[in-house]
Amino acid sequence: MLEDKPLILELKQGSKDALRQIYMEYKDTLLTIAASMLHDACAAEDVLHDVFVSFAAGAGKLELRVSLRSYLITSVVNRVRDRFRKKKHHMVELEKAGQISSDVNRPEQSAIFAEQSHLMADALFRIPLEQREAIILHLNGGMKFKEIAEVQGVPMNTVQGRYRYGLDKLRTILNGEMKK
Repeated sequence: MLEDKPLILELKQGSKDALRQIYMEYKDTLLTIAASMLHDACAAEDVLHDVFVSFAAGAGKLELRVSLRSYLITSVVNRVRDRFRKKKHHMVELEKAGQISSDVNRPEQSAIFAEQSHLMADALFRIPLEQREAIILHLNGGMKFKEIAEVQGVPMNTVQGRYRYGLDKLRTILNGEMKK
């Protein structure tokens, strides 16, 4: 992980290189979170770019009270929520949303991985947004429940419940899919 404080100082002074370094450090995590929540790779890229455009525009006035990573993750989550609130979000089939990459070289392993990824992404999208957020932010974002509670504006026990109930629903959905 980068040393954020010196980079933020450089960014506040207008350094484009600092912005590039921050983008390169966090883009994969942020894109994964957005794509998992939206179930749409193109919309996730739009969210990521919107977040970084706003971040760059407000860099001179930036006063972080949390880590840069938490700030950026919160920004992505808020943009995703905005998309849902504005009803501009539309679903696309996962096959059209973009290819999920893996380190698997053999075709049969790639096919199994693609099918499992499709089932998981579909199941994630079928659970309530708050539960999906808790699961994605904890597993993909590496955030602690306390951090997620701050992002969602709820008590930590609520986040833990959302996480637990979300996992239970995922198990139920996936077990139902596997039996078909």
